[in-house]
Amino acid sequence: MIIDITRLKSGVVNEVEIQLSKTFTEEELKGTSILELNDVNVEGILTKDSIDEYILDCKVTGNMTLPCAITLKPVNHPFSVTIQGNIGEMLEELGEIDKKMENTIDIFPIIWENILVEIPSRVISEDAENLSLEGEGWKLCTEEQNEQINPELQKLRDLLK
Repeated sequence: MIIDITRLKSGVVNEVEIQLSKTFTEEELKGTSILELNDVNVEGILTKDSIDEYILDCKVTGNMTLPCAITLKPVNHPFSVTIQGNIGEMLEELGEIDKKMENTIDIFPIIWENILVEIPSRVISEDAENLSLEGEGWKLCTEEQNEQINPELQKLRDLLK
């Protein structure tokens, strides 16, 4: 997601319009819980302020496919995030500042970091909401149910007192 800033840098234009679209490959998604990341659209503008710093103002939208927390079936999760700020500062926070901003700026690290922040801790598919959570010889225990002490272990606890 490289943006040409030569016209902005020279003062020919006051802003550069950004309209990018990307579908991520499996290789790019390695190390994340995202199964698929499709139709990611980046729309916005890139401007230069009075002290020659570049300001990004954009909206990132797309669909990520994540595994269901109960069934592990793929669940589609749309997301939308607004990014506003100084590109130099954002890249510095990400450790990407060593790349020179001469005639182009790569905003991919900024976009990627904001997408990763949008990943929910867990998603549950609509199919799993009505799913029976117990069967023959087993049942799903919630944290509240886990707090109950087994009566056999309670006897051991009494011995330690």
